[in-house]
Amino acid sequence: MALSDISSRVILGTRLNGTSYEDACDRISRWAHSKQSCYIVAANVHVVMTAYWNRAYRQILNQAALVTPDGMPLVWGLRRLGIANQARVYGPDLMLAWCDRATQENLTIYLYGGTDTMVQRLAQNLQQQFPNLTIAGIQAPPFRPLTAAEEAADIAHIDQSGAAVVFVGLGCPKQEEWMARQQGKLNAVMIGVGAAFSFHSGTVSQAPRWMMAWGLEWAYRLWQEPRRLWRRYIVNNTAFLLLFGLQLMNRAMRSILKPYSGHSSS
Repeated sequence: MALSDISSRVILGTRLNGTSYEDACDRISRWAHSKQSCYIVAANVHVVMTAYWNRAYRQILNQAALVTPDGMPLVWGLRRLGIANQARVYGPDLMLAWCDRATQENLTIYLYGGTDTMVQRLAQNLQQQFPNLTIAGIQAPPFRPLTAAEEAADIAHIDQSGAAVVFVGLGCPKQEEWMARQQGKLNAVMIGVGAAFSFHSGTVSQAPRWMMAWGLEWAYRLWQEPRRLWRRYIVNNTAFLLLFGLQLMNRAMRSILKPYSGHSSS
């Protein structure tokens, strides 16, 4: 998917796009109306660090049609790299923004992920919030790896539903890997929104907005699920700060040395 008309920067090997909710929805609308098979990633520090250690996953991110800065550290990173007014484009909020747009444009959505109870509650909550929203189908695949036949059956079911946009809530890196495998097979825009299924179904509470704005959402989620998330936030966040600091230092050094690179010694 060509992205020549959108600004981007590379953070630790992963391309992130300068975008907004309105811009992202405009792009989703264009792709959905033209039935382009593509996928969108809402990237936070966990996603970027997973990609840093896993080259194959990094390629999946860099082949996405759009990679939004889902976490505040990445927003700050993009600003430091020259996209001055970048704001957060948070997966759960992008989901709501698109549902609102979908009602205006009469485009249908499909929900793929979570558990049976979670996805049913999610569909009910979205329908209450957006009465004119058409949900073409919902599905909670098993947590185990699917067989090739099962995955093909899921894709056929989604395709037959006629959904223009598929929200995928399988978690990182599973949802991005799943979307990449379906590119070219599923004529829809796929959007990986991860925890949005948990948040909007009411299964897990979101951090207060003030904590989000200050980049402290990780502390709230760590307090909620310490056993599951401690490694993600303590190890990944620390490694990100160190590695991105080195990236900025290298960038500054190249900028300082650049004027001298064209001069040969006498």
